[in-house]
Amino acid sequence: MSERPTVQRRHGRGGRERVIAAATALFETQGLTATSMEQVAAAAPVSKRTLYQHFPTKDDLVVSYLRHMAESGRTIEAILDRDDLPPRDRLLALFCFPVEADAPIRGCPFIDAAAEFPDPHSPAHQYAATQKLRMLTRLTELLATLGVTDPRTLGEQLALLADGAASRSMVLNDTGCYDYAHAAARALLDAALPTETGPPPH
Repeated sequence: MSERPTVQRRHGRGGRERVIAAATALFETQGLTATSMEQVAAAAPVSKRTLYQHFPTKDDLVVSYLRHMAESGRTIEAILDRDDLPPRDRLLALFCFPVEADAPIRGCPFIDAAAEFPDPHSPAHQYAATQKLRMLTRLTELLATLGVTDPRTLGEQLALLADGAASRSMVLNDTGCYDYAHAAARALLDAALPTETGPPPH
């Protein structure tokens, strides 16, 4: 009974936020293409008219969901923007899986979106690609601050490791994939860092 007033409020910003919240839950459990607009409206709950006022197409909803994931810091690469951590710690933290008890492992939402919308010109695929290029830019910037000779190449290598760990851990439902990626990333970093900041000689 206490939730009835919330259900009645179908207009305004609250409706949009409920749609995003409902879409996020459904997309993460069912996938993007398997989730219908009708399911999202029912779960929000909002009328179909209100849903389509906020999101005229399914593409609009999917891109808004992906933007929400990026802006709310709910993706693994969000750690790269943590100004409270030194650059090297941020880079290695990219390979530490955030533990969620009793929850199935979810892969990277941007990789998932690109896979479900394979047309490179589709809005969802393009947004996913933009986020992956931003991830590479952040990696390159952080590596440059550490004095790495070729930060772009190492950035690509770390991006491949991170994306591979996210995808493989989701497929196998095994966070151990991140441990292997972390060890590989540390080895690459140690080999690339200038001598004076690298690991002590053996």
